[in-house]
Amino acid sequence: MRSSLLRLIPRGPTLLVFGVLLGLVCPALADLARPLMPATIFVIVLGTLLRIDGQAVVAALRRPSLSVLLPAVVMVACPLAIGAAGQALGLDPELALAIVLAVSAPPSSGTAAVARMLGLDGAVPLVVTVLSMVLAPVTVPLLAGWFGGLEISALELALRLALLIGSAEGVAFLLRRHAAPVLAAHGGLVDGIIVAALLVFAVATMAGIRTQIAVDVQTAMFCAALAFACNIALQIAGNALLPGTLPERLTVGLILGNRNVGLVWSALGAAASPRMALYFAATQFPIYILPRLIETLIGRHKQKAKA
Repeated sequence: MRSSLLRLIPRGPTLLVFGVLLGLVCPALADLARPLMPATIFVIVLGTLLRIDGQAVVAALRRPSLSVLLPAVVMVACPLAIGAAGQALGLDPELALAIVLAVSAPPSSGTAAVARMLGLDGAVPLVVTVLSMVLAPVTVPLLAGWFGGLEISALELALRLALLIGSAEGVAFLLRRHAAPVLAAHGGLVDGIIVAALLVFAVATMAGIRTQIAVDVQTAMFCAALAFACNIALQIAGNALLPGTLPERLTVGLILGNRNVGLVWSALGAAASPRMALYFAATQFPIYILPRLIETLIGRHKQKAKA
């Protein structure tokens, strides 16, 4: 079992693409996995918190660009910019709100694991993700209230997010306090579990999506195109935000582009309308497909560097 999980890590980008496509091709499997979505979110967040390196956190906190600027950009500036752009483009209010909610989510809890799969620095996304998760119960409800249209109060959304994140933080604290040496010795296994949870989550997000696509192909394609456009735009912005080497800039791009939409989705529950759920599901395609393309880009960069 342990060796199987470890083997998932280098194949992670390809497996995540496979998970999305599997859920789309096999609706029954996606429906079966759908009830597991909150549990997979919990496991992914917990795994991320267990991978925290105290020294890396301290080093990052000493760099205002990582401890202050980047979380503020991720959790406040990006949602406001995307929301303003959606309103300027005259998007349907329901879809515009879905985009804001998706971008207001903290970085995907699997971003650090994905970064390590790609040979990038996993410490930076890990620290930024943890800091952003602390902000999420405050910033997400405020942004949702600012743009309006949700069938849930800001306070209830804040409490749901705090419960999801706080419970994972509590379990992580206990495990790190009583099993720190074991966690340090089996960090790769934790990454493998995160990848496995991401795979199940990817399948689960496709529940009901095939039916929605059949009913309204045009809207489904538009949501997918919009999801790719937002993710790519944020990744490009991340590449331009901070100076550094290509791997460093790609890491910041991943942080801005890949969001833990499932966290917000799970917190919303029934308050997420079918169209919002369709967009949330569409965001999974760039989250899981683009790392595979980034892997190719990194490979070519390394070949040029050797030449």
